[in-house]
Amino acid sequence: MDRGLYNLAVFLDLKKAFDTVNHDILLAKLELYGIKNTPLMLFKSYLSDRSQKCQVNGELSTLKYLKYGVPQGSILGPLLFLIYINDLPNCLQHSTARMFADDTNITVSGKSIKKAEVAVNVDLNNIREWLLSNRLSLNLVKTEYLLIGSRHNINTLEEQPRVFIGDEPIKGVQVTKTLGVKIDQFLTCDSHIDQISKKYLLE
Repeated sequence: MDRGLYNLAVFLDLKKAFDTVNHDILLAKLELYGIKNTPLMLFKSYLSDRSQKCQVNGELSTLKYLKYGVPQGSILGPLLFLIYINDLPNCLQHSTARMFADDTNITVSGKSIKKAEVAVNVDLNNIREWLLSNRLSLNLVKTEYLLIGSRHNINTLEEQPRVFIGDEPIKGVQVTKTLGVKIDQFLTCDSHIDQISKKYLLE
């Protein structure tokens, strides 16, 4: 921002992230990271033949075996998911990835809005290919981008950038929430402070 650059941050929302992890792909990645033989077999056993059923008004549903996903609410679940998506940044050419559990965003900077737009769309196409090969998908309704820059740069723009993943447009927003904190196009926390202030005034 201080250097007058245009910054595009795309906040990716993975659809049912923990529930759609492919076990075979996860085990292959664990082996790639050096977990082999007996430890690998322990992970395979941990993931295999898991089942669930639910109870509503005292009535139990039929048993359903889970072919995908990592156990939510477990200690290992988030760790296994992080291992699963750890190689996502390798597909990026122009962007910087920031990942925390299933909250992932990428940021690209450019001297012109057009350069930033082209660069981020290239990397979003790379992410699309990565998602396909890892059997994951995006929730496009919740995926959004934020154009970050100086007030002068943003207020003098003739048109907003066009950001796509595949053929699907990604909506632009002026304020977004990441890791529980609201930020805006100028990287102020005004919206976050307003929200907290209103919350405490109502109590």
